[in-house]
Amino acid sequence: MRTTPIVLLPLRNLAAWNPLMQPVQTSEPSRAQLVFDALTQHGAMFFDELRSDVRLLDTELENALGELVSLGLVNADSFAGLWALLAPATRRNSFGRRPRRGGRFIGGMDDAGRWALLRRAESSAVPGTPGPDSLEHVVTLLRRYGVVFWHLLEREPDWLPPWRDLLRVFHRLEARGEIRGGRFVAGLAGEQFALPEVVPLLRTMRNRPTEGSFVAISAVDPLNFAGTLLPGEKVPALPGNRVLYCDGLPVGAVIAGKTRFLVKLDAQSQERVRWHLVQRSFDRMLASPLMTGR
Repeated sequence: MRTTPIVLLPLRNLAAWNPLMQPVQTSEPSRAQLVFDALTQHGAMFFDELRSDVRLLDTELENALGELVSLGLVNADSFAGLWALLAPATRRNSFGRRPRRGGRFIGGMDDAGRWALLRRAESSAVPGTPGPDSLEHVVTLLRRYGVVFWHLLEREPDWLPPWRDLLRVFHRLEARGEIRGGRFVAGLAGEQFALPEVVPLLRTMRNRPTEGSFVAISAVDPLNFAGTLLPGEKVPALPGNRVLYCDGLPVGAVIAGKTRFLVKLDAQSQERVRWHLVQRSFDRMLASPLMTGR
């Protein structure tokens, strides 16, 4: 459950993402199957109702719900259900007793609301033509990056539509005048597309002098391009890892709890990089440029 990918999206776009889910194969009856059958027969149910119906211990029922959630088959009415599945019972109890701003924290299984089967809509797109799912993914990529090209898919999940399918949607949007096609990033082969409002921002960034601006991001952030689109050591996209940028170039990282320097730095600059990584700083250093080996 802790390693299950999580996608946050508007409910109205759920049908565009459902076809990407792989069909679930069940070989033998299990506790999760009992819970699935109960929800299929009775519809949405509260946790105590499920407990009475399937006659499982609380821990067994939580594990069964976690398995169904990780398979994309079941969801809850609130985020409290997801929190309850991820956090140990002792930690949930301690949070429940701790006063929070605006009231008490609600995070137990009894506070998750009802559990129900996730509605799965079949894709109505004609094979070989760009369907609404491809259009939704194209819009998501454009909003996330501003500029999109096939190299970016290296940082995206494998279940995204292939580039050839997305390319047809890009061409269609370009013909409508909704996006721009061209060469926005030098040194990369293949077609590139950008939102119209991004083009003047790119020109401004190209002409802006370096100021030694630091930005630290999580390694799971989509902007972690170290070792892929940008030079330097590749930083695994794992929780706890971090990447530090200086004027848009990766200069340092935290990998498995250890600080790494991605460019050649003097002793004073190394201390600055280490401080910004530890403090998770977004401050701007207006001193001389940090990097000595550009």
